[in-house]
Amino acid sequence: MADADTAKPAAQDTLMAAIDRTRAELARTIDAIADRVSPRNNIRRAAERARQDASRAAERARQDASRAAERARQDASRIDPRLAGAAAAAVAVVAGALILWRLRRRT
Repeated sequence: MADADTAKPAAQDTLMAAIDRTRAELARTIDAIADRVSPRNNIRRAAERARQDASRAAERARQDASRAAERARQDASRIDPRLAGAAAAAVAVVAGALILWRLRRRT
């Protein structure tokens, strides 16, 4: 009979430990649910997501602007030889016309 009495408290201790673990898990679950449905926490999380999204969008815009400026610099540094020749020809024609006009005006 002594063996039955000593076995009973050990089983009770095991059962109490299991109950305590379950109670702690339940408390964590309830805290998580309360956090999830809390309007204040939902607003805080939404504001944080909005800040992160805005930050990412601003960074993307900066990168796009930087790339566009670099492309514009590269495009500006390249001169089309045909365009340069046409501009030189136009300057020569205008200069010649001015010289002829001045010469005719003197006489």
